[in-house]
Amino acid sequence: MSLYEKIVNKEEKISLVGLGYVGMPIAVAFAKKLNVIGFDVNEEKVSMYKSGMDPTKEVGNEVISKTTVEFTSDENRLKEAKFHIVAVPTPVRDDRTPDLSPVKAASKTLGRNLTKGAIVVFESTVYPGVTEDICLPILEKESGLKCGEDFFIGYSPERINPGDQEHRLETIVKVVAGMDEETLNTIAQVYELVVDAGVHRAESIKVAEAAKVIENAQRDINIAFMNELSIIFDKMDIDTYDVLRAAGTKWNFLNFSPGLVGGHCIGVDPYYLTYKAEQMGYYSQIILSGRKINDDMGKHVAESTVKKMIKANIPINGAKVAILGVTFKENCPDVRNTKVIDVINELEEYGVEVVVTDPVADKEDLFNEYGLSPIELDEIEDVDALILAVPHKEFKSISVKELSRMFAVETKALAGVAVTSGSDDSKRSDDGANDYKKEKVIVDIKGLFNKTELKNAGFIYWGL
Repeated sequence: MSLYEKIVNKEEKISLVGLGYVGMPIAVAFAKKLNVIGFDVNEEKVSMYKSGMDPTKEVGNEVISKTTVEFTSDENRLKEAKFHIVAVPTPVRDDRTPDLSPVKAASKTLGRNLTKGAIVVFESTVYPGVTEDICLPILEKESGLKCGEDFFIGYSPERINPGDQEHRLETIVKVVAGMDEETLNTIAQVYELVVDAGVHRAESIKVAEAAKVIENAQRDINIAFMNELSIIFDKMDIDTYDVLRAAGTKWNFLNFSPGLVGGHCIGVDPYYLTYKAEQMGYYSQIILSGRKINDDMGKHVAESTVKKMIKANIPINGAKVAILGVTFKENCPDVRNTKVIDVINELEEYGVEVVVTDPVADKEDLFNEYGLSPIELDEIEDVDALILAVPHKEFKSISVKELSRMFAVETKALAGVAVTSGSDDSKRSDDGANDYKKEKVIVDIKGLFNKTELKNAGFIYWGL
């Protein structure tokens, strides 16, 4: 009986190593048909899953509470499985070089518990060659087994889009690759059990690795083009989204928009490809140019906000700005590599007090990574400017009246003395002025609000 048949008959188990935004949904999907062990070194995360809580919000608490996945932080349980899927993060260091420590650590852990006849499939996004040149030797060293005889390897890049309920594991074509034809067939058959969209059999592991890393590099470059256009159009006093709506009426115009590009994929993966290219003696021109534009957008947003505040006669040092949304993308609690932090840091350089609110963000991760403690939306008050950074669905229903409530009250200055209702604006008074009306600045990065409605209500509106 083949390994695939044993897995289907539940005589053998599969394991998921790494239970984050990618690994956990995969484990849950397979558990509907197979016996699955879900392993993660984070005991707290495992405990949450066991108690029926989904901190990633990818499948929800109800699904987690009913799944048959055997969640564990005991690495010895990996010995019970014969088909292993490794789905750990592959971040970059501060110098923007690949940080392979998570995938190396996972390989060591799995190697210590690898048994004869097993197949190991890596899903982590890497540059071509990592699976065979880095992970494979670790597996052999830790297990004492020989690849190609005692165990086999493959690669199947993750394509799950966190926060996206439409494009899921089951609905996205899965690229699969194996070290030989037999391994490839087994890997393809196993994934076909849960991927309704089918699989694409790549010619080699390196081809599959390359396919994944260019998917996000391509998107990164297209968004960089949009961001550059937004900078140009801003100088021309043209609304970028107006331009995109007009251009989008052509059938082959690509649907991209400007914005902050962070996260653990698009903001990271291009550096993996350019790193490997530089090792081969080629220095990227287009990819790194796009990365530079996107990496600088946080500073651009902050500077543009300050300029609008100055235009509104708002003193910058000591001003208060509220930021709506701090995750790396909408409707997702993940705050890893969020570029909203760049906006916050730049504003604070100007002496601006920044408060943030986010109904979706993982508050513990937000504090541990950035030292930020978000407030509730209804707690925002007396701000001089507001930045809509992440278009969470919870923000779409905010009314103009509610936005107005968040701003500092209007001020009247008579003979240099400010009179306010409940707000100390005396240090901001206009000496010699008869009346002073505090203007309200809104920066809408993703074009979520109705700009015409806001302008008619007296807001100073700016967006990418």
